[in-house]
Amino acid sequence: MATTFKTFLTNDVVSTRTMLHEAIPMTGTIASGTYTNKAGAEHNIKNYSHGMFQSVYDYPYLSSSANHIYDIAVGYSALSPLSGASSVQNSKKINIYNQMAQVLMGHSASGEILRFDQDGDLLSGGTKLNECVFFNFSRLLTKDEIKKGSFSATFLTGGTQAAPFGALTITDAAATNDFRINSPAGEYGILLDGSSNKLGLLFYQAGVAVLTASVFTSLESFGMLARQRLVSYGIGAPGATYDTSSMESLLTGSHITASCDGIRNRLQSVSFNNTTELNSTIYFCRVNHNDYNYTANPTYLSGSKIRVKNATTDSPVSYITTVGLYSADNELLAVAKLSEPLKKDPTTEFTLRVRLDY
Repeated sequence: MATTFKTFLTNDVVSTRTMLHEAIPMTGTIASGTYTNKAGAEHNIKNYSHGMFQSVYDYPYLSSSANHIYDIAVGYSALSPLSGASSVQNSKKINIYNQMAQVLMGHSASGEILRFDQDGDLLSGGTKLNECVFFNFSRLLTKDEIKKGSFSATFLTGGTQAAPFGALTITDAAATNDFRINSPAGEYGILLDGSSNKLGLLFYQAGVAVLTASVFTSLESFGMLARQRLVSYGIGAPGATYDTSSMESLLTGSHITASCDGIRNRLQSVSFNNTTELNSTIYFCRVNHNDYNYTANPTYLSGSKIRVKNATTDSPVSYITTVGLYSADNELLAVAKLSEPLKKDPTTEFTLRVRLDY
């Protein structure tokens, strides 16, 4: 008897989940956004009239070929000693901090916005990160999340931008087995330097890196925006002067976009592996020996005779080219095409494996 539809049994349908990872390396001018034209203008940096953050692209942002890489912003808590009426864009910097904190850290039972904490201790105690730099990576790069233990960012430190004294690399190397789950935005890990100093937080599903601004301030620890005394490196004479510019003066005396410029221009490289969660449903379409040996294709018949049979005693033959998946109401939901027709007669049986990814 010819069969048009077959109902799947319970063991004919299997669901699976696969994690796919892609390496995302960003180096040089792509990472720092210092890709300039002949006139020296950074056309891959988009500034906004509100002046609260910058967007970095891999190409001039007005181009249709440009891809958004990340946004960068700076901010501090209202409880920070840097907060004050004399600070440039004081309210906006506080608003940025609060916006990021309430999304990534959440609220206390009393409704207060929780501050970023060095160890992830949200409720009480711990060392709070009151002044922060925020890197919000594009969903185009992070996909579903950043893979734990794969993040690395290197900043040029000390000296000038053109002639730095060294480099500072920040990673989440310890987060593979040690991460926090007490954030409303998902899981996050602690960002460390080579000496295991805690320098910030990395939110994996949100794709946001939060760096404490204090890592860039100390003259004695290669502060990113501070120049070291040259004599400390055997250069120059004792008592030589050096630039005392620091992250504090940058945060309080500069607009947000200028602060972002200073930090971004010292970014040498960023790399991580993204994660795409691939959910699959596999349908095992079982074709028994007495199934689908005939077809409803009108060309199968010539008058009342089957074209593929030379004699009445010959076995019927059909060719399977397509598998259709239907709802309980016989509505076509999906179609799978075979790479080549599959010959079917009463002496053969098949199991066709159809996979839907989403």
